[in-house]
Amino acid sequence: MPSKSLLQPQEIEVFYVIPTLRKYIAIAMKKNGLKQKQIASLLDIEDATVSQYVNDKRGNKIALSNEIQKEINKSSLLIKDKISLIREMQKLLRLIQETREICKIHKTLADVPQDCSQEAVLCYRK
Repeated sequence: MPSKSLLQPQEIEVFYVIPTLRKYIAIAMKKNGLKQKQIASLLDIEDATVSQYVNDKRGNKIALSNEIQKEINKSSLLIKDKISLIREMQKLLRLIQETREICKIHKTLADVPQDCSQEAVLCYRK
């Protein structure tokens, strides 16, 4: 197995967290009866991307806690346009930071020093 490299928390968000959030939102929207075209339009992504999310071919590199998944389900009902999409994504990203779930994800995917903490590197402050 190749060694992990050091990735910044923001890289973890861009490469792993945001695709996973989109996947969970797309699945929640589908469960709520939306069609693939509607989901694609609301998430501002291609129809094929929605299919990949729903069929577990994309956005599947990390798992999110039950707490985050519950919030994603709530957010999926509130997304009606681009502004609400941005608002709900930002809310979810902040929650992932506040609950320190980002640290757990970061440590599993990158070569992060064991004594790394949000306080030590100032990657998140309330």
